[in-house]
Amino acid sequence: MSTPDRGLPAHLVDFVQALRTHHVDVGPGETVDAAAVMAELDLLRREQLREGLAAALLRRSGQRATFDALFDLWFPLGQGAALGEVALPYRDDGVDSVDIDALRDLLAQLLADGDTAALSELARAVVDGLGALGVGNGRGSGSDGSGAGTDGSAGSPSGFSSYQALNSVRPETLLARVLADLRARRAAGDDTADSPFAEEVARRETRARIAEFRRLVQAETARRGSEIRGREAAARTGVRRQAEQTDFLSAGADTLADLRRRVAPLGRHLATRLAARRRRAHRGPIDMRRTLRRSMSTGGVPVDLVHRRPRPGRPELVLLCDVSGSVAGFSHFTMMLVQALREQFSRIRIFCFVDGCVEVTDLFTPGADLAQVLTEVHSRPGLVAWSGHSDYGRAFERFAERWPDAVTERSSLLVLGDARTNHQDAALGVLAGIVARARHAHWLNPEPERQWGTGDSAAREYGRVMPMHECRTAAQLAGVVGGLLPV
Repeated sequence: MSTPDRGLPAHLVDFVQALRTHHVDVGPGETVDAAAVMAELDLLRREQLREGLAAALLRRSGQRATFDALFDLWFPLGQGAALGEVALPYRDDGVDSVDIDALRDLLAQLLADGDTAALSELARAVVDGLGALGVGNGRGSGSDGSGAGTDGSAGSPSGFSSYQALNSVRPETLLARVLADLRARRAAGDDTADSPFAEEVARRETRARIAEFRRLVQAETARRGSEIRGREAAARTGVRRQAEQTDFLSAGADTLADLRRRVAPLGRHLATRLAARRRRAHRGPIDMRRTLRRSMSTGGVPVDLVHRRPRPGRPELVLLCDVSGSVAGFSHFTMMLVQALREQFSRIRIFCFVDGCVEVTDLFTPGADLAQVLTEVHSRPGLVAWSGHSDYGRAFERFAERWPDAVTERSSLLVLGDARTNHQDAALGVLAGIVARARHAHWLNPEPERQWGTGDSAAREYGRVMPMHECRTAAQLAGVVGGLLPV
């Protein structure tokens, strides 16, 4: 591990500041603990230092991936190529280009062996030999085989690309080859090698090793890029946001799956906050007997009024959700969050729409498989009435016509969607009539506010009918929902 340019205390403070920038809450106490950890550990044992700092600085689940990415930038394995004993195979063709077929054979062998140290060395070699931008992939292009001079002279790479390196090797396509190799090895000495259980274990282990190799390549790419652009610049562009800080509209399938796993603990946290707010906010009529009794200490003057504590009533909640392709992830997460909060409401009704409108309340039963529920939502007849594109006006008209009593004076209405009408009638009057019947009404929009009113967006017009709130991330959504839901 390379020695930081500045003193260790200042370097640790910079690292903590980078964690805070990426929404990892680290306070002064945790920073002091981390300094104590660094004073006790051998700094040359990098993985031991990683685990020690993680134990001192992290307080919530889901932050480890961000921590690891930043740790690799602030406490890198080394500088330059940092190659080990495992090297890339080259062709003897005059330009010494990388032999991709031989490289894939080597990678398949290491994946089958499960040699983590060798895989890490190969990942660094792959980035150095195949991921450099702006130079050739030959052994003669630089002193270390990458074309990267140590003085920044001509021939040095302009950057490194994990996509370029991984696309050359395509590790995910080696799964069948590695499984066949493992099957042959087991068959040579184990009569149970062909059992379905052993096959499934091998498949999962291989996929995990392939995923780890991809992570190693991405970490090495970030390390080499940080030497060119600087740690701060590499952290801004190369470190993935935490799942709850990722925009719904740009989140991939893996991020949305991660968010769904976090719904239950987030729901419990919000439920606790709502219950506490309800206990504090509700006050009944004055209790004369207890007020007069307390006034005896102030000469009979009722300075402190004692109120009766009525049993708080739980409000009703009505969700009207756009589940078209553009905002489906946002609506799905919000519906699951509301399902986790169901104990805080006397009744919850959920309606989904695209250009038609259907009620799906019956699908969200306690203990239901939410993945299956979301699949059934999209197959419900009537959800798509005509074009399959969002038509807010038609959906509001359908809702008002079929369920005129769904929203009452006890109901809180939440509309979820980006308010993009595809240039159809917005039906503002229909929505105004629905909002007028509700106790509270709010619109949650996953688009940035600067985009409201652009193109086919009717967000500004709808915002004059009911309050509209920007909810781009899960963290922002939780804050808005926790502040808006009535007590």
